[in-house]
Amino acid sequence: MSHRTAPEHLFVLSPDGVQLATYELGDPEHPTVFVVHGFASSAIANWHATGWTRDLTRAGFHVIGIDQRGHGASDKPHSPDAYTMELLVADVEAVLDAYLLTEVRYVGYSLGARVGWQAARDLGGRITHAVLGGIPDGDPLKRFQIADARAHLEHGVDVTDRLTGAYLTMAKALPGNDLAALVALVEGMRGGPQPGAANAPEQSLLFATGSEDSILDASRALAEVTPNGGFFEIPGRNHFNAPTSRAFREAAIAFLKA
Repeated sequence: MSHRTAPEHLFVLSPDGVQLATYELGDPEHPTVFVVHGFASSAIANWHATGWTRDLTRAGFHVIGIDQRGHGASDKPHSPDAYTMELLVADVEAVLDAYLLTEVRYVGYSLGARVGWQAARDLGGRITHAVLGGIPDGDPLKRFQIADARAHLEHGVDVTDRLTGAYLTMAKALPGNDLAALVALVEGMRGGPQPGAANAPEQSLLFATGSEDSILDASRALAEVTPNGGFFEIPGRNHFNAPTSRAFREAAIAFLKA
């Protein structure tokens, strides 16, 4: 599905004054699926261009998407203080309030899945069940070298750390990304709550991770310690291309309709 067919965004103001770009598709009278993208992506790139919004609306769902702060058409603060898990969950709540949504199904990938884990805990019954793609336990970005990334952005210094370089390359691939904001996000989220058995949500959760993703075993282990967790292995996909998988979409929609 082309970016040219993407819906126009509407802004919702976050509690701390950040403008959040949101997107609405499908019949508002139908059950709502709230979709939240991954790091360095956007609602359009993660969910619309890959066919998710098409298939969700065909399956009878109303879809609300959000560009998380620092991404897409949303505001992109450069202060790490603007990027905490508490603020990212508050953004979700602000959008639910703006669209007068008392309960939704949730689909998140990578960063969006981590936000979904915490939102399922903090927002109570407003998230009835959720699909969490590409999420392990612990902090997957703890190895990201913030100082090296900043030196690269500000002075052109080569990045030698493989993980840091991979994330910067991914961030550069999407036009309009603000790399300084994304590095601030990584720094701001350090030390925040991490998913694990001790803080697992009670809702029914479907975890999904690519068969070629290095976090596959950790993601499966997280599903096993979640009270109502199931797991789907996305065939032939790594962390970066898993959202394009038809098998992932079909498994997620079947779970959301159950």
